[in-house]
Amino acid sequence: MNQRFVDELATHLPKNARRGEVVRVAERFRVGRLEVVTREASKLDPFVKYLFRCEDGAAIEAVRIPLEKPGRFVACVSSQVGCALGCRFCATGRLGLSRNLEAWEIVEQVRAIRRELPKGSRVHGVVFQGMGEPLANAERVMQSIRVMHDPCGQAIEQRAITVCTAGVPGGIRKLAASELRVRLGVSIAAARREVRRSLLPVEDANPLDEVLAATAEYVRTRGDAPMLAVTLLGGVNTSDEDADAFGRLALSFREETGVAPRLSIVTYNPSEGDVFARASDEELRRFHDRLSRFGVPVVRRYSGGGDVGAACGQLVGREQAQSSSPLPASNPG
Repeated sequence: MNQRFVDELATHLPKNARRGEVVRVAERFRVGRLEVVTREASKLDPFVKYLFRCEDGAAIEAVRIPLEKPGRFVACVSSQVGCALGCRFCATGRLGLSRNLEAWEIVEQVRAIRRELPKGSRVHGVVFQGMGEPLANAERVMQSIRVMHDPCGQAIEQRAITVCTAGVPGGIRKLAASELRVRLGVSIAAARREVRRSLLPVEDANPLDEVLAATAEYVRTRGDAPMLAVTLLGGVNTSDEDADAFGRLALSFREETGVAPRLSIVTYNPSEGDVFARASDEELRRFHDRLSRFGVPVVRRYSGGGDVGAACGQLVGREQAQSSSPLPASNPG
C-alpha cells in the first residue's frame, strides 16, 4: 500500500470523507504521482508557475493564480503534453503534441498545488488553460472534472471550473451533452476571419462560424453566458476594425441566443525569441474603450507571472532548449 499517499491525502480530506476509504483505494489500485521539477514564484505578483514531470518523462505546466479574496486560488492546469493546434502566439503550440494526459495526471496538478498552499487557503477553482487543447482530450478532461468536483476528490464546485478551447465544435457539443455544469471559454484570437486564420491554423479545419454555432448550442442547452477571449498582440489584432468586428460578433451572438457573451481582453506574455509583442497600454485602452461602446460585458484580464514564464508552454520550452536530451514523447492518445 502507498502509505505516503494515504498520509498525505488524509491531511486534505474533506470533512465528510473517511480515511478508511482512502486506505481501501490505495490497497486496490496503483496511485501515480507527478514530480515537481521546479516551482517559480513571480516577483511581480502572487502567481506561482509549476513544472511537473510525468512518469514517462514528459513535462507539463500548471499555474497557481491568486483570487482577490485572500486565501483563495485558481489552478490553471494542462490537459495534454504539448498541443497539435499550433496557435502562432502560443509557446505550447511550438512544441507539437506528444500525448493526451490521463485524468489522474490532470487531477494531480491540482493536488500538487493544493499541498503547498498557505494554511487556511484552498483551491477555489480550476481553469483548463494550460498546455494543450482540453476538448481534444474531452473524455479525460470531463472525468478529471468529476473527480475534482466529488466531495471525496477535491470538492471544487463545477461552476468554479472553466474549460477553455481554441475552437473544437465537436468537443463543445460533447461538453454540452454531459451532466457537467462547468463554464465555457472560447479563444477567438481575432473576430476578423483573415486575421484569425493567420494566428490560429485550426480556423481552416474549424471555422469561427462553426465554433460559434456549437457555442450557441451550448448556451441554448445550458443558458450560461460563454466567455469569448482575445489575446491582444501589438500591431496584429488591435485595430479599430478588430475591435468593431469583435463587438459586432458579440451583438450577433446575443441576438441569436438571447445571451450576451462575456468578452475578455487578455494581455500577452511574450516568450524568448517571440515574433509577437505585448500590445501597448494605448492599444489596450483604445481597444477596450471601442469595444465597450457595443454594450456587452467587457473585462480586461490581467496576465500575471510574466517574469516566470506563466504563459503555457514557456517553462517546458525553456527546459527543452537547455536540455541536451529532449523529453521523451509518447504517441497521441
